[in-house]
Amino acid sequence: MRVTPELRSRTEAAFRGEAGGLDQLIEAWLPVVLSWCSRLGGPRVDAEEAAHDTLMVVVRRLDSCYDAARFPSWLFGITRRTLGRHRRRAFVARWVPGLTVDVRDPADGPARLYAVSETSRRVQETLERMGADDREVLVLSLLEDRPDAEVAEMLEIPLGTMKSRLRRAREKFLRLARAADLQPGEEA
Repeated sequence: MRVTPELRSRTEAAFRGEAGGLDQLIEAWLPVVLSWCSRLGGPRVDAEEAAHDTLMVVVRRLDSCYDAARFPSWLFGITRRTLGRHRRRAFVARWVPGLTVDVRDPADGPARLYAVSETSRRVQETLERMGADDREVLVLSLLEDRPDAEVAEMLEIPLGTMKSRLRRAREKFLRLARAADLQPGEEA
């Protein structure tokens, strides 16, 4: 996902304080945030709830992001932290006696866009078995086709670190995919 002229325009309108600018910003970025939450959150995280929580932070703290050009990185950082809280909550709920976890079927709601086939589900499960750092760099670089420099900026790491992390993440994904009997080129 690249920052389109429309996303840039709506972001800049919100930063200029235009009437309805914040609403336009939220409306424009919601699909992006929902995509990140669906892809990075895993099966135990309710992507819609995590996206909602992320955007609530944006509404409350937009004034702390001083540059519209840095907004995508700032937003991704908020999404990462929100997903971390949601994953920790889901983990704790699984282990505390008497609590039940509301594990949603990947075919429900917005996750349906990413798990429309058996292969998609298996790829998502493989991604879930990876650590958050590996999963983030793969999603941003390979699934969203972002330039390396943008991924490094969003993850707030040096470009060289991003490239080595991506190489290791690819290798790990391939090992896990082979173990799950996933083959490249399967229909998604």
